Amino acid sequence: MSWHQELLVGFDLETTGTDVEQDRVVTAALIRLEGDGRVADKRSWLLDPGVPIPDEAAEIHGMSTAYVQEHGRAPAAAIAEITEALTEVLRADIPLVVMNARYDLSLLDRECRRHGMPTLTDRLGGPPAPVIDPLVLDKHVDRYRKGKRALQALCGHYGVPLDGAHEAGADAVAAAGVARRIGEKYPAVALPSPRALHALQEQAAAEQAASFQAYLRRSGDPRARVEPAWPLIPFQR
Repeated sequence: MSWHQELLVGFDLETTGTDVEQDRVVTAALIRLEGDGRVADKRSWLLDPGVPIPDEAAEIHGMSTAYVQEHGRAPAAAIAEITEALTEVLRADIPLVVMNARYDLSLLDRECRRHGMPTLTDRLGGPPAPVIDPLVLDKHVDRYRKGKRALQALCGHYGVPLDGAHEAGADAVAAAGVARRIGEKYPAVALPSPRALHALQEQAAAEQAASFQAYLRRSGDPRARVEPAWPLIPFQR
């Protein structure tokens, strides 16, 4: 059987912003999905990140500074729980599905460092794997398709329901659904080994970053270098 017919675990974060070096986790969800897509288990976390949540972020995920101050947990304990939960999944060699993994996993890595605790890489003894990233896979199998590739767009393209976009649990389930559809539709990525798929995505992500960087140079765009590392941006001391 291929990975898309077996157990998957979806993971998603909602955060204070888009900077992996500076922003903080607000909510997180970890969802175990059987091979037929049924939810077998769900864990979720609400954190008070200890910093104000910008209005633009609150408008997206619905969590205001006042709400998380009243209902959220202290970040250090929650970050430790989230990281240990991911560690258990990956130690069991269960594929972890993360939409735009480079962002979520890097931000979680920085949160661990901020709170002085072992990162996911530390706990695993190496980079997180096997990870499945629907964004990387979609760009790999359908490189020249026009249009957006955010999760909502991918759900529309692959016919996957998304009930409650930007709620971490809903996004985690939807990301796993998109990954399954890609595995069903494209035999080239329906590999029997999640580790082999992980290696394919490492190469694909590097190629995608190089292609986008070349596009920026051609267009004279002054944006910074595009990070090719996947699924985790290396920490720069």
